[in-house]
Amino acid sequence: MPALSLHPTEDACAYDALVAQLPLSSALQGWGFGEARRELGQLPYRFLLQRGQQVVGALQLLRKPLPLGASLLYAPRGPALRDPADLPDLLPALREWASPRDLSIKIEPPRPVPEGGPIPPAYGPWKRSSSEQPEHTIAVDLERSEEELLARLHPMVRRNLKVAARCGVEVSRESDEGSFEEFFALFEQTNLRSKLGQFPRAYYQTLWDSFGGRGGEAYLVMARHEGRALAGGFFLGMGQGSYYLYGGSLREPKAEGEGGRKDVKAPTAFYWQAMLDARRRGYRLFDFWGIPRVLDPQSHSYGVYRMKENFGGDRLWYPAYDARLSALAAPTYLALRLRKNALNYRQRGTVRDIL
Repeated sequence: MPALSLHPTEDACAYDALVAQLPLSSALQGWGFGEARRELGQLPYRFLLQRGQQVVGALQLLRKPLPLGASLLYAPRGPALRDPADLPDLLPALREWASPRDLSIKIEPPRPVPEGGPIPPAYGPWKRSSSEQPEHTIAVDLERSEEELLARLHPMVRRNLKVAARCGVEVSRESDEGSFEEFFALFEQTNLRSKLGQFPRAYYQTLWDSFGGRGGEAYLVMARHEGRALAGGFFLGMGQGSYYLYGGSLREPKAEGEGGRKDVKAPTAFYWQAMLDARRRGYRLFDFWGIPRVLDPQSHSYGVYRMKENFGGDRLWYPAYDARLSALAAPTYLALRLRKNALNYRQRGTVRDIL
């Protein structure tokens, strides 16, 4: 069998078209995601993966700079593949390509493990590692009928959807710049209220501007009451999946209803209609993008987890793997973890990650 080889590409359209059609793939391997990461100082490299003349996958690899000229290599939810059996053979090609200053390579194969299923400890030379994207998530199978999806909702969700309908909450997919401004205001307010970190605005703007048009799309879903945006989400759609990456909401106002004043339940309507919109557009997977690693009822993220769980999805794991290229990799990972702990503690009074 021919060795696996890397073939750099600058053809964004051909690259995204390939990522979109591969069976094991993710929007985070899309060209536009790498362009957004440039705003964080990370350099994207894109490759076609070949055995001989046969293309077997695609890879977007980020070079993340460290002090003193060192760097880490990282494939966000990648590589995109036809067959995970090719993963072990990827490392020799990457070792040959990597710079002496690259300390390690981390991959996050887009091959989910159902809750309770065995997580592979390794893929050949790739060893189990901590993930950068949320390792645990909830995803809904959109190949089910709308009636089946509705039946899987928690009874409280179904009740809240009726309340939202009576109160006149309207939910729509939106893609204009004005809607992006409204969404970003919600997003910032939510992060401030919940003491969550966020990237510079240029990152989200670049993702919004550069992701679509080549086999993928960036879009918003907004829930409004009496014309006012109360909840919204930023989605990337590519291939079989729609991914809910970022969201925001206001504290809901009250609306007159039977028996007194009621919440309009805009976030509930938002989630449900976003799922239906993705299903109508042919997506087969709706990824809620992240639940906590540790379920602590006292944490902010626990409430977010319960909301997502109530929509009838399946809990999935996306484990990460890495290969160390230098003896400096281990102390570097430790230093980065300690730095992140310090930032978490300063911002929220705990060293635990949100997800």
